Amino acid sequence: QVQVVESGGGLVHAGGSLRLSCVASGSIVSILEMGWYIQAPGKQRDFVASFTTGGTTHYADSVKGRFTISEDITKNTVWLQMDSLKPEDTGVYYCNPYVTTMDMKRRDYWGQGTQVTVSS
Repeated sequence: QVQVVESGGGLVHAGGSLRLSCVASGSIVSILEMGWYIQAPGKQRDFVASFTTGGTTHYADSVKGRFTISEDITKNTVWLQMDSLKPEDTGVYYCNPYVTTMDMKRRDYWGQGTQVTVSS
């Protein structure tokens, strides 16, 4: 089994910053990709940012230049630095690691999410 735990959410004023953390643990052989998604109230879950172990990063257009994803593969940890936050960044942020497990299968997992609220 793989466990995913996010942390770092909270309430912040527009223009402020937050740093989210995600740690994946359990029967992981390797992490292929780790991503962040947002689910705003009443909306579908949308992509925010991701990185691959090859070093490639991707960002949603709405967060480019404001959010930065970084990682420490040795610790199965990924961070999302969120600057210049806007009210539309409000939602539950989910971490989504795509891993190879000890039974040599590849699949992705989800954490329980961490709430980010940006007030105007």
